[in-house]
Amino acid sequence: MALFIALLRGINVGSTRKVPMADLRALCGELGFTQVESYIQSGNLVFTAPGKAAAVEDALEKALEKRFGFPVAVLVRTPAQWAEYVQGNPLLEASEKEPNRVMLALSKAPPKKDAVEKLRERATTERFEAAGDALWVHYAEGAGSSKLSPALWDRLVGSPVTARNWRTVQKLAELAGVSG
Repeated sequence: MALFIALLRGINVGSTRKVPMADLRALCGELGFTQVESYIQSGNLVFTAPGKAAAVEDALEKALEKRFGFPVAVLVRTPAQWAEYVQGNPLLEASEKEPNRVMLALSKAPPKKDAVEKLRERATTERFEAAGDALWVHYAEGAGSSKLSPALWDRLVGSPVTARNWRTVQKLAELAGVSG
């Protein structure tokens, strides 16, 4: 059994694509995952499971679609990967001042080499940086005012992207026992 962190993309936003956290934790239990903890309603999980991250990701995606009737992109990372994100945050100063406006953005597949450049070309007040397989963005005016849609992110990065603010990144690190 290994410890994993999973991020579910695009659930519990608006009136559709509802996945109650109690149901999600129960589904994880049915898959044989243990020590399942969720954090807030946006689909953040920490759990132990047998196998590799890719297999866990695939199993969870299939189970979610079967149970809830719609596809959900799931990104699974190890605590070692999460530690790299926490320690490698290139926007640390902004993160400390405005933790809800700095986001860690992760994609299903490694980002295209020119993803940050292309995002910067379309930015108005957003600041972008890359660190390993992670993209970081500081929304100076808040993510809600950004004109960069999820579909644009996906297209420029090359695969589905999900983002979590710095506070959530830190909380998931804490739940996974990751030091930063």
